[in-house]
Amino acid sequence: MKHYIILVVTTLLLETGTGLGQTKIDTNLAKAKNDILTSNEIYFKAFVYGDSALFIDRYAKDCCIMPPNTASMCGENAAPQFFNIGYHQLGIRNGRFITKEVYGNGSNYVTEEGLFELYDSQAKLIEHGKYLVLWKLTSEGWKMYRDSFNSNRPIKKHTK
Repeated sequence: MKHYIILVVTTLLLETGTGLGQTKIDTNLAKAKNDILTSNEIYFKAFVYGDSALFIDRYAKDCCIMPPNTASMCGENAAPQFFNIGYHQLGIRNGRFITKEVYGNGSNYVTEEGLFELYDSQAKLIEHGKYLVLWKLTSEGWKMYRDSFNSNRPIKKHTK
């Protein structure tokens, strides 16, 4: 009987410990998802207001932004450079992210998968596509660490 009680207590402790660990992971991931949603809502306000500081603050200082068909932009100058291209050259004035999933345990890094839409000053859709962002937990909160995206538009055929 004594061995049975020890077995039951040990089993309960193991199950409870596992449950608590899973609860912590679930809580961390839920907080990461919420923080990412908040950051994504602020992201396009930068274009609405023409405020690069709002945009730059979404990214980690050691980020890399990896646009299609061009070299990656990495480091502290990446976000300001990318904002200037989007705002001044492409005419982005608004947009939205549609998060499909956030993967990970919410401890140091998580990956966001989603869709994006970009709009001009007339609220006309100028681009849409998909993205993967690796988010990093920094002392300032969750920041975009690696940002990779591409268009959903068909590739244009080149004529000779």
